[in-house]
Amino acid sequence: MNVLKNIDSIRKDFPILNTSINGNKLIYLDNAATSQTPNCVINSISDYYKNLNSNIHRGVHSLSQMATEKYEDTRKKFKSHFNAKSSSEIIFTSGTTHSINLVSSGFSKFLNIDDEIIVSQLEHHSNIVPWQMLCEKTGAKMKVIPMNNIGELDLNEFSKMLSAKTKVVFVNHVSNALGTVNDIEEIIRLSHSVGAAVLIDGAQAVPHFNVDVTKLDVDFYVCSAHKFCGPTGVGILYGKEEWLNKLPPYQGGGEMIDEVSFEKTTYSELPNKFEAGTPNIAGVIASGIALDYINNIGLGNIKDYEDHLLNYATEKLLEIEGLKIYGESKDKTSVISFNIKNIHPYDIGSLIDNLGIAVRTGHHCAQPIMDFFNIPGTIRVSFCFYNTTGEIDTLVDALKKASTMLS
Repeated sequence: MNVLKNIDSIRKDFPILNTSINGNKLIYLDNAATSQTPNCVINSISDYYKNLNSNIHRGVHSLSQMATEKYEDTRKKFKSHFNAKSSSEIIFTSGTTHSINLVSSGFSKFLNIDDEIIVSQLEHHSNIVPWQMLCEKTGAKMKVIPMNNIGELDLNEFSKMLSAKTKVVFVNHVSNALGTVNDIEEIIRLSHSVGAAVLIDGAQAVPHFNVDVTKLDVDFYVCSAHKFCGPTGVGILYGKEEWLNKLPPYQGGGEMIDEVSFEKTTYSELPNKFEAGTPNIAGVIASGIALDYINNIGLGNIKDYEDHLLNYATEKLLEIEGLKIYGESKDKTSVISFNIKNIHPYDIGSLIDNLGIAVRTGHHCAQPIMDFFNIPGTIRVSFCFYNTTGEIDTLVDALKKASTMLS
């Protein structure tokens, strides 16, 4: 069945969906940027500060021990969810961007002027800029996997780029701008055949389907909690233990040390080695509650329902005269980027916002994709399991009105 049986009950879990914008009930279709937060996650944050607020790992008193237990239990949840081999392979960061920077900075230890690294044309800026900075620091060269007109990567060209000089490949699992699901299994296999490490940006994948890092044999996999109904300010970095042991610490401070003297400092074992300072304890615990929440619904159910929304919305949007969709891969998540002929996406976004409809306009931190299509940006609608076909109907009506007004 395509429609979740308990969609009305699910929507009641999200208080923000009752919000009014300019007298209109909110229709939130910007989930690829940030998903909304259910009551159980909100309550978890409140409960932490009411009943547990204490620093972790450092105190013998009861509050510290209880907070530490909840924090580390959350690490175990993510270890299980991603099928990592050890909890120490799960590192908590402030987000996907932080995680990528941690890894890219660490690779400065391994690269020299003759080495090459490979990125794809489908990347978010967060998976481009840190690696450009790495190239500036080390002299390594960056190559780019090209995309085609329907928003898919050309893996034949990718295979030709690979050589003994290739040290690390970094691509997203799902494009935030187009929704394309990349064939990361093949990318990982080809990369490993020349001895290159692989980092996968899973920020747009984890909310929509299951990810098994052991089955993928990926070296690094990163995501953010706020994409799957968790709080902002929490990222999850999975890394193979052998790689995390080789990488140098990203930050220095408390918690990541073993012994400190003015002559020399030695570092803690994993995962503490990469978690300097006081972490976002409440946020990490709440992200585990968010993980429980989506797993309770079932990622299989979520994927089926969101595919239903994607197909329904695609059909309805294409009824609008002059509308063009960018990103037509057969394998997509619930993201649609489009423009309406001769109308700037910002103008459309502003008009329908007055009707309470939240979409994203612009280049979506993926400017190379927009340059490829020779456009200033797109209107992007992105669906979550709490959206409905009725909301899509309202969106389409609003777009038709906006198109008439702006033509």
